[in-house]
Amino acid sequence: MRHLIAAVLLAVAFATVKSSAGVNADEPPAWAYPVNPPGAQPPRDDGSPRHLPGSPAAFTKTELSNLFGVPDWYPDDHPPMPEVVAHGQRPDVLACGFCHLPNGLGRPENAGIAGLPAEYIARQLAAFRTDARHSALMRFPLALMVQTAKAADEPEVERAAAYFAALKPRSWIKVVETETVPRTRVLGWMLVPDGTGVSEPIGSRIIEIPEDVARTELRDSRSGFIAYVPPGSVAKGDALATTGDGRTTACGVCHGSDLRG
Repeated sequence: MRHLIAAVLLAVAFATVKSSAGVNADEPPAWAYPVNPPGAQPPRDDGSPRHLPGSPAAFTKTELSNLFGVPDWYPDDHPPMPEVVAHGQRPDVLACGFCHLPNGLGRPENAGIAGLPAEYIARQLAAFRTDARHSALMRFPLALMVQTAKAADEPEVERAAAYFAALKPRSWIKVVETETVPRTRVLGWMLVPDGTGVSEPIGSRIIEIPEDVARTELRDSRSGFIAYVPPGSVAKGDALATTGDGRTTACGVCHGSDLRG
């Protein structure tokens, strides 16, 4: 599934670059980098416990927002989390599992890292630490990632990398080819349906939204995402990744047939 998503992203990215050339060329597309509206505030915590199906756990809104405490709804779904993944280290090392989730599959505002080689994960943290790795748009989630990478010591990095590398990736994003998509708004640095029921043309975008917004807001590690893509994207992505489609080098030439580098 990871390879399919990568191929689709490549195909749509090529189409987007071509269609948007010369128009706001210095600005990343808003659909790819959702930004919270100015002054956006989370709902106030009324103190009531939240629950999810199949879990005996309960968390308040405040607990669900604790960057130093992962809301682990399903502890039997994964190995025991090391301290740095479950709780981080105050004041600057945030709990890795808060953003990337205990299953390592992540959310649209960060990245899925389950099953990636530990050495690769450690190298990316080192790149964040030295400012060698950047983003087209420095949003709040990435700022927290950079902060954590710069504050974490080597043993913490090694333990976190080993944990996520040992997790088994699974299907987490359902790809749907479509000509129209729900009209969206930004909530928590990701796109969600705006609630009006109105649809709009997808154009050359990828619109990724939660399968269930309420469960995603509770950081449910069993509720994934849907990526709406333009019709033909999967076939185009497959051709681009496997052959280069006459426009570039096939991905496997550099990254290997299994795309693990």
